[in-house]
Amino acid sequence: MRRLTETETSVDADAVSSPSRRRILQLLVAGVAGGALIPRLAAAAREGGDRPHDENVGDDRRRIGRIGLQLYTVRRALAKDVEGTIAAIAAAGITELEFAGYYEKDAAWWKALLKRHGLSAPSAHMPLPSTDEGWKAQFDMANAMGHRWVIMPYLDASQRKTADDWKRLSARLNTAAGMAKASGLKFGYHNHDFEFAALDGTTGYDIITSQTDASMVKLELDLYWAVKAGQDPLALMARMPGRVTCCHVKDAGPAPLRAIMDVGAGTIDFKTILAKGRTMGLEHWFIEHDEPKDPLASIAASAKAMMAF
Repeated sequence: MRRLTETETSVDADAVSSPSRRRILQLLVAGVAGGALIPRLAAAAREGGDRPHDENVGDDRRRIGRIGLQLYTVRRALAKDVEGTIAAIAAAGITELEFAGYYEKDAAWWKALLKRHGLSAPSAHMPLPSTDEGWKAQFDMANAMGHRWVIMPYLDASQRKTADDWKRLSARLNTAAGMAKASGLKFGYHNHDFEFAALDGTTGYDIITSQTDASMVKLELDLYWAVKAGQDPLALMARMPGRVTCCHVKDAGPAPLRAIMDVGAGTIDFKTILAKGRTMGLEHWFIEHDEPKDPLASIAASAKAMMAF
């Protein structure tokens, strides 16, 4: 990707005082928003007010309807500038957020910021606490934020050595889901690739999906990690209709490495997966990239690709 020259950067910065939605997207894709331009983009996004997507792509052509983002993707940008990063996210065409931490801000502060930029936050990743009593504080925060979903995102390697470990996790997921329901929330589990590894004649994923209550413990299918593990996402959804309610959207490069890539740059047919997935219970889809070189340029490129779905 071509980087802007110093002269071009100066001209673009001057233009940010009243940019079109397309111009903000161009700046993001160019990678400019990763630096000093973030505060000015933030101000421009606040002043613009209307929905920041390409002026030549009407809402009737955005078949995907809405575009989500897992905020883990921009964790380093958020650590430096929360308000500017959220403004840049909205400017890229993102409409929904899935949280992965709150950066020492309370729920009232976050809700005001999201309202300013027309964003919703239907979901959050929250880690498995050391004891089940620890879920209460996390569910309280989820409710304060207005989340509808709490997703357990990861299981440490020390906790998944045997099939019995996965059975113990399944019991805890059932307990957590019951507590979530009592709190007015929905609960789910997010996979990586290790869930699909052979273990004592089965897999961690098979144990979770067979030993948890399907009506209570839903699944957030990370499409990249499933593909990397040799799985067919649509076959998984078809096997468990109505259970995969959320997914992560990040692309995969060619085998054998299967490097993480921006949406549209790799080999996964997201357009088909998301279209068919929605007929099988899929409700939310969140762009994610675990280690992007330029987080804001990455999400802008992925969002632009998803606008055609």
